[in-house]
Amino acid sequence: MELPDFMSYASKFSQADFVEKIARIAKRAGAKLVYAALILYYTLQSDKISAANKAMIIGALGYMISPLDVVPDAIPIAGLTDDLAVLLFVLKKVWTDVDPEIQENARQRLSKWFDDDEIDEIKNLFGKEE
Repeated sequence: MELPDFMSYASKFSQADFVEKIARIAKRAGAKLVYAALILYYTLQSDKISAANKAMIIGALGYMISPLDVVPDAIPIAGLTDDLAVLLFVLKKVWTDVDPEIQENARQRLSKWFDDDEIDEIKNLFGKEE
């Protein structure tokens, strides 16, 4: 899958829209997508991240929030695959800036929406055991 120009979606990002969308789609999206989105969201709030990486994160989260993307979210199963691809692409780019505390905060938030079996998905976040 070729990634879209997710940076054009930066204007779609807002904290309120992010929280609303994650809460609404959490179960349908799966723990991996939600975990990646939460890590990016919490990393965005860090003062240890560069402006360029913040811009990339805002673009990726804006893409996730927007209902108008390459594969519309309303399409069952496939609708969120492009969102996950964009989130994982950006997460890999900024991974060295992600503190263990941020990862733990994201895991704790996941426990509000997912049971332990579903949370096990995040062990394979990038296609290998974390």
